[in-house]
Amino acid sequence: MELILKETISTLGQEGAIVNVKSGYGRNYLLPQGKAVLANAQNKSILDRNLATIKAKLEQQRQQAEALSKKLAGITITIAQLSGDDSRLFGSITSTDIHQKLAEMDIAIDKKQIVLADPIKTLGEFTVPVKVGFQMSTDIIVKIVPTIEKA
Repeated sequence: MELILKETISTLGQEGAIVNVKSGYGRNYLLPQGKAVLANAQNKSILDRNLATIKAKLEQQRQQAEALSKKLAGITITIAQLSGDDSRLFGSITSTDIHQKLAEMDIAIDKKQIVLADPIKTLGEFTVPVKVGFQMSTDIIVKIVPTIEKA
C-alpha cells in the first residue's frame, strides 16, 4: 500500500515522504489516525503544491534538533543513589530519573527521547543516547555515585 506521510514517523520517514507499507498497517493505523493519506494522483498534486512549506518546516525542525544536540553534547549528569557494598544499587535509575535531572538543568526534552535499554542498576559512568530529532541522536554521560549518609 503506497501512502503519503502527513507527519514524521521515526520508523517510516519524514512528513511528505511516499512510503510503501503493509496494507493492514496502513488501513488499521496510519489512515484512521490521520498520519497518512493514500498516494493517489490528487494527493500527490497536493503534496507537490505543499512541498516548499513541508521542506521549510523540516529544516526548522532539523535546526532545532541540532541546537538541542549541541546543548546536550558532553553533558554529565550525576545521580546519587543508595548502594550496597558490591556497587549494586538499591533500586535502579530509569529514564524518568535522567529526565528529572535534565529538567533541573533547564533542558526540556520528552522522557521518551531518552533511549535507555535497561534500567541502570550499578554504580559507575554510563553513556546514554538521547534522540534529538528524526534519525539524530547525541550521547550524554550519566554518573551514578553512592549517597553519602550523614550520621
